[in-house]
Parts: sequence; C-alpha cells; structure tokens
Amino acid sequence: MLDKKTKKVQKRYDRFSYFYDWIEEDFEKRTLDKWRKNLLKNLRGSVLEIGVGTGKNLKYYPKNAKVIGIDLSAKMIAKAKEKLKILNNKKIKLIGMDAQNLKFNDESFDYVVCTFVLCSVPYPVKVLKEMKRVVKKNGKILMLEHTKSRHFLIKILQHIHNPLTRFLFGFNVNRDTLENIKKAGLDYKYKNLAFFDVFKKIEARKQ
Repeated sequence: MLDKKTKKVQKRYDRFSYFYDWIEEDFEKRTLDKWRKNLLKNLRGSVLEIGVGTGKNLKYYPKNAKVIGIDLSAKMIAKAKEKLKILNNKKIKLIGMDAQNLKFNDESFDYVVCTFVLCSVPYPVKVLKEMKRVVKKNGKILMLEHTKSRHFLIKILQHIHNPLTRFLFGFNVNRDTLENIKKAGLDYKYKNLAFFDVFKKIEARKQ
C-alpha cells in the first residue's frame, strides 16, 4: 500500500503523462538521447529499468537484452506501451510497480537501469536499496542523474530553483544522489556529463 507521499508522486506523474514527452524536447534530442544510447547500447542478459516513464529509453535497448520496465504511474506506462508497439520488441515487458517495494526475488537481474528518477521519488535511499537487492552479485546499476553540485554558486542556484521545479515538475534539482548511493551501501564511480558536475553517468555495484 502506497503512503501519502508516494500517492502524491503517482498522481502528479499521471497528470504529467499527457505532456511529459514535450518537456525539454530540444535538450532531449540534442543531449539526453545521446546519453541514453551510450548507457544502454551494450547491455546483455536480464535488465530492470526503474521508472520507465513514457519509454524514452526503450528504443536503445539491444535486441538480445530481456528487459522489464516498471513505473508507479499507470498513465506513464500506457504511453510507454504505445512506443513499445511501434518498436515491436517482444523481449521488453512493462509493469506498474512501486520502485520502493520491488516484487522481484533477490539477485534477479544482470543490470538495473535508472535514468532521471532518483530526483523525484519520495525515498531515494529506499529505492537504491531495492535496486541493490535485486541486482546480481556481479551485476551493475547504471544511472543518468542530475545531482547537487559541489560548486558553490551552482549549488545556491539549485536551492533557489528547487521549490519551483518540485512544484511544477515533481523533481528535485538539489538531491545529493551520490551521498544517497553511499547510504544504500553501494560502491560507485561516475563521469560528469554537463553543467560542470550536475549531470552524471553513474555505475554502482554491491560492495
């Protein structure tokens, strides 16, 4: 059963589903698409995508990867299913599910993928612990995230803008995702991608 905060996120993204693909469309095409493709192009075996949303990653999965994509919002999943029909990839399955309480056995997946999700979930450490639980011992957790900057001026701007982005779009621009990954008990490495140290590609593993 979902708590009050999680239900609020669910309702918000049900509403956002109608125009979510239009948000930052130009930035998506010029930058994010390239990052998504680079993150996913070499995946093999069993893959779980956390927060599949409207399915922006689906076209980048290799044909031999067996993918399960989950999302809290039924209306976001419905949009993703429309994209999946066009792709006609029978190895991708989409399911409504709360990332904070995954219905999978321990060590079920070779990879867990998460792109721009940890900024919006109510309990990010809980999600990361679930990702850690379901990934195999030698598996990888792959993420694209925007995180709190270590640069003083950027950090100040993030704190100023965060109430607006949280209200309008439901995500936090000042989440300390690297610290949350540590709290979940994961080892990690990262590469800064854009806006100094804000956008990151992160690879995490079990300790």
